[in-house]
Amino acid sequence: MTREYPSLTVDLDQGVAVVEMNRPPHNFLDVDLVRSLADALEALDREDDCRAVVLASAVKSFCAGANLAAMGEPGVLIQEGAGVIYQEAVRLFEAQKPIVGAVHGAAVGGGLGLALVPDLRVTCAEAYFSANFCRLGLHPGFGTTHTLPRLVGPARADWMFYTGRRVGGEEAVRIGLADVLAPRREVRRAAIDLAREIAASAPLAVVSTRATLRRGLAERVQEATDRELREQQWLSRTEDFKEGVRATAERRPPRFKRA
Repeated sequence: MTREYPSLTVDLDQGVAVVEMNRPPHNFLDVDLVRSLADALEALDREDDCRAVVLASAVKSFCAGANLAAMGEPGVLIQEGAGVIYQEAVRLFEAQKPIVGAVHGAAVGGGLGLALVPDLRVTCAEAYFSANFCRLGLHPGFGTTHTLPRLVGPARADWMFYTGRRVGGEEAVRIGLADVLAPRREVRRAAIDLAREIAASAPLAVVSTRATLRRGLAERVQEATDRELREQQWLSRTEDFKEGVRATAERRPPRFKRA
């Protein structure tokens, strides 16, 4: 079974649904993409033949976050669009069936937040994860202030947030940000194999166990995104944020002035 949504396709085979994002060049986040993902996951929850889901990408990056540098006034996205994106993001955390992320490329900013939606992540040495928000002069978003510490612990989350450093695939596995390391060309296959292992277990028991393990997660992500949005809205009006976006577009170190 194959279904199409805006910017993604869903292929269900042998109990495993592969949800593939396909928005060249880097699966930049916007409302339509996140809403399509949420719609697809909700539909799969109603599909008895689906026992596990793989979230994958058809392009070079897994998800490079929002394309702020391509916008004439990037603060407008934060002021007008981020709240809706976060509402849709909470729906992702409300999905009932287990999800394996196939992260073969960059997962940056909001893209990191998306990579933290799955229960488990398969990655490769060439991939990297970055909470680059502060390097843009912006507060973290997409629920990462809750989901990242939940995975790697508060100290490592602080380190990733404050520095924006890129964490490669090998290090990601070592610190608990990812679970399986595979050669880049085999990331999707390894994710599907892991999902099929999950699908071989009793489906009612898996869904019940997952509900217990993730109890309250969507609500805590909602609380996190509410605060994240408030902080992002005032920071997006600062000169530091404008400088962070310019520096990223010009591929140079930012010159922040606390303004």
